[in-house]
Amino acid sequence: MASALIVAIQSQQRRLIYFPSRDPVPSAATLLPGGRDVVLDTEDEKRLGAWYLPTPGGQRGPGVVVFNGNGGDRAGRALLAARLSRLGLSVLMFDYRGYGGNPGSPSEKGLAADARAAQAWLAGQPEVDPDRIVYFGESLGAAVAIGLSVERPPAALVLRSPFTSLADVAKTHYPWLPVGRLLVDRYPSIDRIRSLSTPIMVVAGDRDDIVPEALSRKLYDALPEPKRYLLVPGTGHNDPELVGGDRMLTDVGRFLSDVGVR
Repeated sequence: MASALIVAIQSQQRRLIYFPSRDPVPSAATLLPGGRDVVLDTEDEKRLGAWYLPTPGGQRGPGVVVFNGNGGDRAGRALLAARLSRLGLSVLMFDYRGYGGNPGSPSEKGLAADARAAQAWLAGQPEVDPDRIVYFGESLGAAVAIGLSVERPPAALVLRSPFTSLADVAKTHYPWLPVGRLLVDRYPSIDRIRSLSTPIMVVAGDRDDIVPEALSRKLYDALPEPKRYLLVPGTGHNDPELVGGDRMLTDVGRFLSDVGVR
């Protein structure tokens, strides 16, 4: 019985990791005044839907790529995009393969290719200074952003509810399974961050029951300087205050100013 369960988990595990909304996403302009719909082309010939919200005025300045978590699509991040824009950032929000009507199926390798396409597209926009691009990753997206940072270091990295590794998250939810041996997609963030010299901010909620705050703190403790930690008290993984609340974005803006991005 146990061996049959393990085989089933091995074959179906990505259904336990990725929870995409597969329906097409509405036009950017319907939720983000000034936003526009764009398409990102990946190295393996996927075409990904995205929203772009440039800063008004056309002056060259900083930009941010938002790396979504493992559920939903970019329509659920419209408020975050609007508030990042108010910080003076040109904002790119995109959906991974298999999400938001995009072709393909999500995997660690596939999301890494999607991340490279997003960064390259934003760096090519005339109003964006390619040396002042920020990565903002939430939950699983924090792991995607960390992986990209090793290849293409950003000006700053903001990680909301990050984890040390996917295996560590799985162990908190399935402590009776040998998840270390079962996982195909591993996202070993704590092994990757040791080579980074980018300024990094970690944001966590003390009532997060999906990515326990202890995992975010452990990742933070392993980070090299410069770094900053923000604990948002009384918040769970998907609470509005942690997803895009005023306090969080105020502190993110202060961090980006302190490290010279804004």
